[in-house]
Amino acid sequence: MNPTALIAEDEPAQRESLARLLREHWPELQLVAECEDGLSALEALQEKLPQVVFLDIRMPGLSGIKVARAAAQLGAHIVFVTAYDEYAVAAFETGAADYLLKPVTPERLLQTIARVRQRLTQPARADLHQLLEALDVGLRARQSQTSLKWVTASLGDTVKMFPIDDVLFFQAQDKYVRVVSAKDVAVMRTPLKDLISQLDPETFWQIHRSIIVRASVIERVQKDALGHFHAKLRGHSESLPVSASFQSRFKSM
Repeated sequence: MNPTALIAEDEPAQRESLARLLREHWPELQLVAECEDGLSALEALQEKLPQVVFLDIRMPGLSGIKVARAAAQLGAHIVFVTAYDEYAVAAFETGAADYLLKPVTPERLLQTIARVRQRLTQPARADLHQLLEALDVGLRARQSQTSLKWVTASLGDTVKMFPIDDVLFFQAQDKYVRVVSAKDVAVMRTPLKDLISQLDPETFWQIHRSIIVRASVIERVQKDALGHFHAKLRGHSESLPVSASFQSRFKSM
């Protein structure tokens, strides 16, 4: 039986490139899911039970580290895909997981494929938990250094500084991103995908391709007559759409 794998990478170009390289260099590998965020990866992991998971460490929704914890419990073999060399070195030195540095090259991928093929003949490493704890500490330290404290946005003819604690949600619209607080609505040019990497994923959740919302202000999520989900915020009149790939976040609410 051919081995199965899942890819979780929030950048479409990098996700498609890795899938193409795997099909080219490991043709017998069956890609059962290609996910754009941690939540959909977790859902696909539980449904498809892949033997190998290729995980970006930093993803919206849930980090790759959290998905890896679930994958390890299911006995999957982990390959981290990361732009951060310190994470890769830690993973490689313990031998508990393999890694690919971005951008992924065919030469490096071939080395990884050889190692993963060998590992598929053996049980998943029992010491993966210790590695994931170390990676989680490193990721949180990096986030604390890079997390936004203020955002600058235009309010009419005025440029205003918004404390990040005042922001309810960000919403991409055309070439701009709306910055919505309890009192103001302003616009900024920073792309939403760049904002995601600078926001604390425990505080701000992506609920739609175009929306990042402060989790603590979500009052409820409800389905309309057409089967579409919307998030209602406390003390705010707007109802925000929740796309299918992010709905699993609210299954327990």
